[in-house]
Amino acid sequence: MSLLDVQNLSVTLHTPHGDLPAVADVSLSVGAEETLGIVGESGSGKTMLARSIMGLLPRARASASGSVKLKGVEMVGARASDLRRLWATEVAMIFQDPMTALNPVMRVGRQIDETLRVRLGLSRSAARARAIELLEMVGIPSPEKRYAAYPGQLSGGMRQRVVIAMALAASPSLILADEPTTGLDVTIQAQILNLLDELQARLHTSMILITHDLGVVATRTSHLAVMYAGRIVETGTTRDVFARHRMPYTRALLESSPRVSNPAHTRLTAIPGRPPNLLRLGEGCAFAPRCGFASERCHRERPELSVPDESSHAFACFNPLEVGR
Repeated sequence: MSLLDVQNLSVTLHTPHGDLPAVADVSLSVGAEETLGIVGESGSGKTMLARSIMGLLPRARASASGSVKLKGVEMVGARASDLRRLWATEVAMIFQDPMTALNPVMRVGRQIDETLRVRLGLSRSAARARAIELLEMVGIPSPEKRYAAYPGQLSGGMRQRVVIAMALAASPSLILADEPTTGLDVTIQAQILNLLDELQARLHTSMILITHDLGVVATRTSHLAVMYAGRIVETGTTRDVFARHRMPYTRALLESSPRVSNPAHTRLTAIPGRPPNLLRLGEGCAFAPRCGFASERCHRERPELSVPDESSHAFACFNPLEVGR
């Protein structure tokens, strides 16, 4: 049995302008100590999918259907009290903006202590000792000093390390890392990603790594899911998706990513058009208006995610790219 099993998950946001299908019929699984990458442009539904898995949807403004099982426990429709028992101890989330994830008027140490005391029942002194140990584990220098600091007194990279320490505090089975390097310079980004790799190997956790940057997931994930307009449009092993991608959107993402091999000042290839308005989705493929391979059928029918052979590589396209071209 998979650690995480998501089946036909759909999430609808109820807005003043109508119902918005933020996540549509998504199925995926994550095994023990496995890393799944989820990639796509901004607005593709990645963060909403992560929040749905966590059970962090605004109940008055969102509704979910389908199934999300973590270690066999159903998350969709679960009571808030039941979800709270799973947070931190079984599943934790690293948010993309540490300044909004951290309370700016509460000392760093107290924020980590809170998780340890509430979830693990540690005493005040034991929680302090464990918090300082966690700060040291994530590579923060002078952890005793940083323990007493406020978030605004730390650099962006240090704040992100604090958020990682909080997520790892109760040794969860699954970590959701939502754009964990947003707003950080390239050197710090690499440090944070390397840190996540090291901690995941040391603590034997599973991870879902969410990003818009295919370069981030290329060597750090075992499986990959590409999202567009709330749906998964291609999925498989990371190696297969990179080497044998069939979905034109996946190729467009790859071509729009910077490469070290390109000469300096090389202009990036932009994906034409803009992401669709989810309130006005037509019946056809959501990517069809931006796709150079779209046919008349693509504009009137929506392709389903399918596996054309015995592999686990699936894609949703009526006119898939030929392998090797």
